[in-house]
Amino acid sequence: MILYSLAIIAGFALLVWSADRFVEGAAATAKHLGMPTLLIGILVVGFGTSAPEMVVSAIAAYEGNPSLALGNAIGSNIVNIALILGVTALVAPIAVHSKIVKKEIPLLILIVLFAGFLLLDNSLTYIEGVLLLVGFFALVGWSIYAAIKGRGDRLEGEIEDELQEHAMSLKSGIIWLLIGLVLLIASSRVLVWGAVGVATEFGVSDLIIGLTIVALGTSLPELAASVIAARKGEHDIAIGNVVGSNMFNLLAVIGIATVISPMDVIAPEVLQRDWIIMFALTIALLVMTYGLKGKQGKINKIKGTLLVLSYVAYNSYLGMSLI
Repeated sequence: MILYSLAIIAGFALLVWSADRFVEGAAATAKHLGMPTLLIGILVVGFGTSAPEMVVSAIAAYEGNPSLALGNAIGSNIVNIALILGVTALVAPIAVHSKIVKKEIPLLILIVLFAGFLLLDNSLTYIEGVLLLVGFFALVGWSIYAAIKGRGDRLEGEIEDELQEHAMSLKSGIIWLLIGLVLLIASSRVLVWGAVGVATEFGVSDLIIGLTIVALGTSLPELAASVIAARKGEHDIAIGNVVGSNMFNLLAVIGIATVISPMDVIAPEVLQRDWIIMFALTIALLVMTYGLKGKQGKINKIKGTLLVLSYVAYNSYLGMSLI
């Protein structure tokens, strides 16, 4: 038990560090190769922060724990909105100014609904996994189009400032990209081994472990990125990271895990409890960021507190269900 716990702690620590190096290296490499700044922000940074979820879920599915993979993806989306944006708002109230981010939020709602539709029969087949990946590539295509058409968007300026702050040579970018990727895979394997071990020791399902411990750990890169961005006044990065990550989790993370290991039987609680919570939080994000009666939307400290409390309540409910 102690060994499993140490594996989880070590896995989390190395996962956060390697994910940060991976994203910074990828962003610097893309910049040197001439990728537009806005596209780096949407694809490399926005989706790159979900690399931990992707690798952890892929390894979990490959090793025969698809429920952990599914729980990680859905749980991370809940963590991203309820805990990460909640904590970020407590540090510095955040508002969306980017037109691209405002377009992404309704798109996220459609993706959440699509995922819910696929879960109606409490299973995810290989074909459905392929459909999710097709949806992901369509999202990448839309992101490229949005980046080309959105020159001058508020998000572009914020990303440019970040790239200049973390500037590095092409050689350094490639080295850190490779080091980050290797350590990301290694730390993910350690984390999955520890998480499955703890689940076995306590008799807890892989799904619950994925929704709670693993989801929280793999979302730490988004937490760090959003809090730092908000403190700098880069509100669109703070929310853009969360929205981009959530879309990536539902389409790419679940899609890859399902293609590797189709889920013939999924606990009905996933749709009846976890998906509903995720959907409700996504709607809340839309309302908070768009505002009401024509007013500029803002996630202030009061709304941030409510989001954090909702996260605490959700996890408390999960804990009570085990008793």
